[in-house]
Amino acid sequence: MKHPRTQSGFTLIEMLVTVAIVAILAAIAVPAYSSYVTKSTIKAAESDLVALSLSLENYYQKQLVYPASGASGTTQIQCVLASSASPCTAPTSGWQPSQSGKFSYSLSSNATTYTVTATGNSGNVNGCTITLTQDNTRSIASCSSYNGNWL
Repeated sequence: MKHPRTQSGFTLIEMLVTVAIVAILAAIAVPAYSSYVTKSTIKAAESDLVALSLSLENYYQKQLVYPASGASGTTQIQCVLASSASPCTAPTSGWQPSQSGKFSYSLSSNATTYTVTATGNSGNVNGCTITLTQDNTRSIASCSSYNGNWL
C-alpha cells in the first residue's frame, strides 16, 4: 500500500510576501537609523564644545582673561589651554574631543570673548557648523534638518 506523498515548503507567493514585508521594514528602519546616528554625532560635538568652553572658563578663573588665540585643530587648542602658547609640542590640556574624527574644532578668542566652533568634515555631518560663545550663545548651521538651535 502506497502512502500519498506530501510536499512541505513555501510557495512562491509566500516567499514574495515575506520579501515585500522585509523590504518595507528596511525602507522605514534605515533612514530612521541614519538620522539617529547623525543626531547623536551632532550632540556629541555639542558636548565637546561645552567641555572646551568649561576649559576656557577655568583658564579665565586662573588668569582673569581668556587666552588670545586663533587656534584650529585639537592639538593647537590644547596647547593654548595648557600654556597660552602656540605652537607647542606636548599639550597637557584636559580637553579631548570625542568626535575629532568627524569634526574639526577651532577657537577664536581675545582677553574678554571667545567663540568655539566645530565643523563637520565627513559623512552626514560634512559642512555642519556648530558654535558656542562665552555668553552661551549657541548656533548650528548647514546640518540638514538640524539647523537653528542646538539639539
